[in-house]
Amino acid sequence: MIAFLSGKIKNKKAGYIVLEINGVGYKVFITSIFFADLIIGQTVDLYTYQYVREDALSLYGFKSQEELELFELLLSISGIGPKSAMGVLSMASVEDIKEAIVVGDSALLTKVSGIGKKTVERIILELREKISKMNIVDENIIALRANSDEIDALLSLGYSLSQSRQALQAVDPEIKESSERIRQALKQINR
Repeated sequence: MIAFLSGKIKNKKAGYIVLEINGVGYKVFITSIFFADLIIGQTVDLYTYQYVREDALSLYGFKSQEELELFELLLSISGIGPKSAMGVLSMASVEDIKEAIVVGDSALLTKVSGIGKKTVERIILELREKISKMNIVDENIIALRANSDEIDALLSLGYSLSQSRQALQAVDPEIKESSERIRQALKQINR
């Protein structure tokens, strides 16, 4: 397995780069977010995932170990292949994707071409616990998880994840009852 590559970008096309290493060019598929940051001739280090199938051998490159780990988690979901997983990673930062999964925000994930509502629900259901157990979640997401009922309520009312999060952070931590926390958050949003 090829786990890491370091070389010069020889060419770049939509969705992939050709990375030259000691006179050999490797076609490496990357996210559109990462693609936008790269320049031909630039030296780049990539964490890679080698995907082997009967009819294909493909390399997928990531700028961080964390991004690679999330890609591998997504591949563990039935119905998600490398192309769909790359689509998810092209939608937002790793932290934003993990946050959306933990709080159950399906809006971000349903924007990915080829991923339907049932697959999004499966991603959230199966990865919510894995993300927590693997300890790849920061304190903000843990706090959001504690407020997940309140966030779900605000999301169902049409507020965005960031609005909901900011409003709940402004609520007095002494208030423990969920309905009162939601009421206070709504006051914060409507100011």
